[in-house]
Parts: sequence; structure tokens; C-alpha cells
Amino acid sequence: MTIVDDRFEAYEEEQRILGPIATLEVTRSTDPAQIAAGVREADAVIVNLAPIPRPTIEGMRRCKIICRYGIGYDNVDIAAATERGIWVARVPDYGIEDVSDHALGLFLACVRKIPYTDRGIRAGGWGFRRNRPSYRIRGKTFGLLGYGAIARALHRKLSGLGLARVLAHDPYVDATEMRAAGAEPARVDELLAASDYVSIHAPLTPETRGIIDRERLAAMKPAAIIVNTARGGIIDEHALADALRAGRIGYAALDVFEAEPLAADSPLRELDTVILTDHHAYYTEESVVELKTKAALRVRTALEGGVPESALNDPRRPS
Repeated sequence: MTIVDDRFEAYEEEQRILGPIATLEVTRSTDPAQIAAGVREADAVIVNLAPIPRPTIEGMRRCKIICRYGIGYDNVDIAAATERGIWVARVPDYGIEDVSDHALGLFLACVRKIPYTDRGIRAGGWGFRRNRPSYRIRGKTFGLLGYGAIARALHRKLSGLGLARVLAHDPYVDATEMRAAGAEPARVDELLAASDYVSIHAPLTPETRGIIDRERLAAMKPAAIIVNTARGGIIDEHALADALRAGRIGYAALDVFEAEPLAADSPLRELDTVILTDHHAYYTEESVVELKTKAALRVRTALEGGVPESALNDPRRPS
């Protein structure tokens, strides 16, 4: 089996679980041609962020499963894999506490303008006037775009902050279930217009790509804060930069971007009203072990003829 784009320094968990039934190889290149060559004879593939498109999949001669190291799966052509009889799986049940912690940390850093203050003091400044205006959290409205496990963990962590309302939008979660958890179901436009704070926890799909566009940003509150720890393509980054620059929204915090690493000439780099982290919301030492173990277990299940957990398709019944 082949591990693609070499995300980790070592692979003890994968070796422990898969070593008895497979030989592990690592394709360290991110070049599409070298990736295609590296997976051609693989019985299984575990991939991080490298694209696994149709041509690569059609060249696979033995593959039984492609497993994503993580939650998102937009880099794998699921239809092509299904046609070739290949399972596609992911690991949506790892890092839930870690990503929600990161989202909470980014949110609080925006509210209190902590990075901005830190930079000002290091540059010789002093005095709270430079941080105006700031507003308390109590009594405000928080919007969750997506209401899966991470959003629900964040909702739990927000519960002690005195919010007046928590709105949630997720077409895959029943409204009754949201209400039972203390969230008010809302349409996307309603959520964005009513929320003082928005945290994004949706997958990147054709429906969510660019869903936070120029028009929707313009409809948000002028002091609104938006946090994204999901996928960069959900927000139009140039529209966001323009909205922040013009003061049409208050602050943003982003752990994910349309293209990664973030381009050196990105307008987001120039703004004091945005906090940037490098797609590491998932990371703790515990979450890495959890991710690697669960990905390897999904692969072992498929190689042994079973149905892998968190499968995104069923190649036994091609559509």
C-alpha cells in the first residue's frame, strides 16, 4: 500500500496495523505524474491533500481503497473510484475537540483583538484606545454554518459565555435535532445577517464552494466576526479582504485557504483585522495518533474484504 504526500514524519501506527498484511511505501513527491506512478500498483492508498483525480484512479490496477487522512474529501474523485470498484473513506471522527478548541481560540482572539494588541506593544505602542471598538460576548448571536460533530463540540464550549442565541444551518441535520441541542435552525442568509459571530464547519462541496461571497458578506453586521476552520474554498477570499478593508465586517480568523500555502501576495496578509493560522486546527499529539490509527484501520478493513468505516461510496453498487 502507498501513503501519498508524506504528511507525517513517521508511520508507526500505520505500520503496527497494516504491517502484518501489507508493505508500506511512501510517495514523497507532490508531482501528479509521480503520484500516479506511485499508486499504480498499490492495493490501498492513504492520502493527505494531494489530488487523486480520475486519470490517476483509472491508472490504478489493484487498489481496493483510497482513504483520506482527515475529514474533507474534495481532492478525491469519488465517482471515478466507484466506477473502478475502489472504496473511498475518510476519518471524520478525529480531532473534534482539537478543531473546536482552535475555532474557539480564534473567536476569542478576534473578540479581544489579542494578536493586534500584541503586535502593537511589540512595536512600541501602548494604550487600549487603539483596540476600539470592542464588544462583550454576552447577549450576542453566534451562527454555526454546519452542525456536525465539530460544530456541536464548539456549541458545547460556547455554552458558558452568555450568548443570547445560537443559530445553525446544516441541510443534513434535522431541525428537531438542532432544537434539542439548543440551536435554532436558520437559512444561510438568515444566519449570516443575524449573527454577530459566524464559525464555519461545512465540507467543501459544489453547494458550499464560495457560499460566503461578496453579496453575503455585505449582508453581515458591520462588527461581525467570521471564523473558518473548515475549507478555504467556502469563502471568497478576495471579497473577504475587501469587506475587512472597507470595515463592512469587523474581523476574521482563517485556518484554511483556497490555495495552500497562502500566496505571498494575498491581500489577507496586509490586514490587521484578520488572524491567519496554517491549517493546523486539527493538530495535537493526541489527534495525530487518533487520525493515523483510524485511517489505517479503515484500510485494513477494506483489504480484508470488509466495509470500511466512514465510507463515502459503495463500489459494490456503482451508480
